[in-house]
Amino acid sequence: MSAAPPERRSIERWLRGFGVKPGRPQVRDGVVSWDFRCDGRRRTDLPVTFILAPDLGGVVWIPFAPPLRDEFRKSYRRLLRWNEEYPFVKFGVTDDERPVLSAEIPLLELGEERLGETLARCVAVCDVLADETARWRAGTRPPGEPSSSLVLLLDRYADRLGELLAPT
Repeated sequence: MSAAPPERRSIERWLRGFGVKPGRPQVRDGVVSWDFRCDGRRRTDLPVTFILAPDLGGVVWIPFAPPLRDEFRKSYRRLLRWNEEYPFVKFGVTDDERPVLSAEIPLLELGEERLGETLARCVAVCDVLADETARWRAGTRPPGEPSSSLVLLLDRYADRLGELLAPT
């Protein structure tokens, strides 16, 4: 059974409804992606890409930190440990040794609520790990427009995020 993917306009409307300012959609081989930046409660200016792949679903993809140069093995073990500790998101390392955080949404489950919850979960994980990753990110805030705040999205899905949300 195959579900029709949401239309681009729907995804853009959902993102704007979450307070996100999606960039111009990029299309390649039928796969569409939007780049945007957002703020959590502790992590600010997070670069986020949402990828919509027909017949597969969506992926929230966050370059979590700049490339890891020092203590790579120790950092890699930390990423593996986080994969065990934080369900519904996955940490990985790109070819240029950049840690990334991602979460997949199967096509049959891709809708406004699931996308909002997934974005909130990813931002909440970034917030939880803000202190532990501060050294990786030192001096990396790029210049640019102010980020969209996802704090309201974190509040909206607080009952589904449990221990990821520290008391405010």
